[in-house]
Amino acid sequence: MKSRIARGVLALTTGLLAGSALAEWDLLNMRKGVTSTSHEVHDLHMMILWVCVVIGIVVFGAMIYAMLKHRKSKGAVAAQFHESTTMEIIWTIIPIVILVSMAIPATKTLLAMEDVSDADMTIKVTGLQWKWKYDYVDGEGAGISFLSSLAPEHNEARLLGAGMDEAKLREKFGQTYLRDVDNPVVVPTGKKIRFLLTAADVIHSWWVPDLGWKKDAIPGFVNESWTRIDKPGVYRGKCAELCGKDHGFMPIVVVAKSPADYAAWVQAQTGAAAAEAASADKIWAADDLLAKGEQVYKTNCAACHQLTGTGVPPAFPALAGNPISNGDDPMGQITTVLNGRPGTAMAAYGPMLSDVELAAAITYVRSSWGNSGSAVQPAEIKAAR
Repeated sequence: MKSRIARGVLALTTGLLAGSALAEWDLLNMRKGVTSTSHEVHDLHMMILWVCVVIGIVVFGAMIYAMLKHRKSKGAVAAQFHESTTMEIIWTIIPIVILVSMAIPATKTLLAMEDVSDADMTIKVTGLQWKWKYDYVDGEGAGISFLSSLAPEHNEARLLGAGMDEAKLREKFGQTYLRDVDNPVVVPTGKKIRFLLTAADVIHSWWVPDLGWKKDAIPGFVNESWTRIDKPGVYRGKCAELCGKDHGFMPIVVVAKSPADYAAWVQAQTGAAAAEAASADKIWAADDLLAKGEQVYKTNCAACHQLTGTGVPPAFPALAGNPISNGDDPMGQITTVLNGRPGTAMAAYGPMLSDVELAAAITYVRSSWGNSGSAVQPAEIKAAR
């Protein structure tokens, strides 16, 4: 009886260890992804991996055999020879055959990855410190434009929870802690989507592993690539280029929807944009501006100027008690926020945020942390543009 129990425990332990090992292997190996490109890249990776394994076994096996079989203690005497034409031909031809056999499929895949012709739609991706901007250039949804930043609640938690137990933060937010965004990029399934990638400040790199590729986003230069996702789902990535102090906090979320759901999303985005534009002409209540401004500030400004407005001098000045944020004349602050400050880390938010968002953020800053500046209406931002 005891032996049977022991065997059962051993079998269970072995099964658990095997499952754990397989789970770890899934993390270590390249994922297969959800696109034809990612499948081809994965297959190439596995083929070349096993070719290298076979080469390693043959080469090291021959070395170990030679060392054991022809060692001095067994009386082996080294042969004296050089210039074997046959051997030189063999060890030249075999590597050429191996390299060509790998280069042909790899070249085909690389050429297919670069072929952006006949795309159904185009999305321009702009890297910014530390967020992404998406512009739907053509196809269904043309004209939609938005920023995508680390989800505000995650950003607030990381800024307030410096030194907080990472396990507790992950327990609160789940496995997507620091991987969620406020506005994911949404695409339709079954469509060839062309991506144009650039940057407005420093080099970034747009990388979603499930798509099978990554591309650098370089200021003053446009890279391009494409994808076609056949299965609806949520696919996550991140910036893969060290782009500044908050490089680790600019995730990417791609949501693939069925054509019908995507059309509904486009309609909702178009309606929201029209409502936002119309709201720029109305007079906003101060409380409404403050409420919206707090969210805009946490999403776009808190990474540099901190949640408390204390900043990180000298690179990121404090906004609390700042002369520009006080007083009855807000034009200095409006101009700075709209146009940025050349030569500093202060970006121009005019092209990124709407009149309402800018007015709300400026009002929030002018009314917080002891500042006593006047509120700013969206119409003032519109006029200043």
